Amino acid sequence: MSQFMDVHHGMKDITADQLMQAHKADLAIEKEEGVHFERAWADPKSGTVYCLSEAPSAEAVQRIHERAGHKADEIHPVPLSV
Repeated sequence: MSQFMDVHHGMKDITADQLMQAHKADLAIEKEEGVHFERAWADPKSGTVYCLSEAPSAEAVQRIHERAGHKADEIHPVPLSV
């Protein structure tokens, strides 16, 4: 499995509760694509949200996000971490 960091724009003023609800929506269906969303972060001021996942492909990550109602604007592979 590979790791991916995806980015969502346009979520200005997102609250902790809204971020948790979006994350839970992903978790509820992630297994259908073999994805696991590990964590999510948000900057309410800029409206940027970041999600870290393990998945077979970026396309699988996007399919889950689309079905959960929040398509990612960018998805980046994370081939190296320390």
